[in-house]
Amino acid sequence: MNHLDRKTLEVAAKIVAEDSSVPPPRRKASPNFVLGIVCVGIVLANLDLFIVNVALPNIGRDFAAASLEDLSWVLNAYAIAYAALLVLFGRIAERHRRDLSFLAGVALFTLASAACAMASSVETLVAFRLAQAAGAALMTPTSLGLLMAVFPPERRSHAVRTWTAIGGFGAALGPLIGGLLVTLDWRWIFLVNVPIGVLALIVGYWKLPRVEGHEVPRPSPWDALLVTGGIAALVFAIIKLNDWGVTSPRIALAAAVSAVLLAAFVRSCLRSPTPFIDPALFRIRSFTGATLVMAPYSAAFGAMLLSIALWEQSAWGWSAMQTGLVIAPGPLMVPLTSLLLAGRLIARFGATAVVTAGILFFAGGVGWWAAMIGPEPNTALVVIGMTLTGIGVGLTFPTLMGVSGSALPPSQFATGSGVINMTRQAALAVGVAIFVAVTGSPASLPERVAAFHLGWWTIVGLVLIGLVPTFALIRRSGA
Repeated sequence: MNHLDRKTLEVAAKIVAEDSSVPPPRRKASPNFVLGIVCVGIVLANLDLFIVNVALPNIGRDFAAASLEDLSWVLNAYAIAYAALLVLFGRIAERHRRDLSFLAGVALFTLASAACAMASSVETLVAFRLAQAAGAALMTPTSLGLLMAVFPPERRSHAVRTWTAIGGFGAALGPLIGGLLVTLDWRWIFLVNVPIGVLALIVGYWKLPRVEGHEVPRPSPWDALLVTGGIAALVFAIIKLNDWGVTSPRIALAAAVSAVLLAAFVRSCLRSPTPFIDPALFRIRSFTGATLVMAPYSAAFGAMLLSIALWEQSAWGWSAMQTGLVIAPGPLMVPLTSLLLAGRLIARFGATAVVTAGILFFAGGVGWWAAMIGPEPNTALVVIGMTLTGIGVGLTFPTLMGVSGSALPPSQFATGSGVINMTRQAALAVGVAIFVAVTGSPASLPERVAAFHLGWWTIVGLVLIGLVPTFALIRRSGA
């Protein structure tokens, strides 16, 4: 889901070409071989971000005391930790050998996957998902750094385009593979990572080139804790609205904790000589616009993916495999649309028009479910909605990445791309929390239909919010 368009890739290539601090590898290695190894890492990270959605009902049945609110943290813990650690680990890894940093990320992800498969409760599963997210956050930036070091300047854009396409394809396969594995046991969605990770470690240690790190400002772990705690407290408050009520003192306390932590994070970024997020980035109109669109769009996307998987299994009684198969056409539209259509449409109509079309396609797909889906199972209704949302995601996400990246000076591209990806991951968790709060725990099928219709219309409202910064900031910047 995080494809980069041509403009972004050209900027990335330009940065590395100009950055003399990225040294060449010390020993010869085939660039395409390195590409294959690092793509294993990014596929694992992206696949696991979406594979769990299909397995969530089965996990809930295994842990009988778990509520939907509890289970949502299996998704949200991963998304929040991945968001907060992406920037932190990316900067830390730049100070050390990139090949070893990448392998450390693979090792941590693999061990955490094995631990997830052995979890005995929702709480232990959530804890191990946090460790998985840490491994993924270390793999992602170091894999890109390795590519930039081993490919010659004229081939870097192609290498990064391949890296992003394969990563997006891995995310697209998440629901389908999840559905197939859950027919055996939900624990297989984590166990399948172990042999792949071990093989990547062995081959990578043997063949990856040595790429030295370089001196960069050390990020503050305190800032990472502040933003993680602030987002987690916000998500917790939203999820507990149904249980505790809007006027509950506990809801007010959680919201206050979130506000204090996030305000402290912003204050630190404004005052620190080496801020976690550089405030100067938000003086760039198109970057700010892309970030502000990415937030509601990603929240809507996270809620949408969870909603349809839950609906098919809880309301219609479909198996996990049937659920994954019916969901698959939507995610598969994302790489097709982004690689084949988005770039051409941007060149002809501009980024504003493409982002607007993407938002409307996505809203149309979810609105179709809200208007048409009822208690009787209907495969065609789901496929039509998934196809529309998939086209919408394929148009919007790569365009926003391109708008944000092309507006940045070369020295700020890495930080800027980290910020917008951090925004995307955090918003996924917020979107899941909003959907859980809106739908609650309906007991009967008619109540479930009404609750999910309300949830889907809420998702439509969320994604349409993105039209405001699209026209107020991206369009005014000339994109």
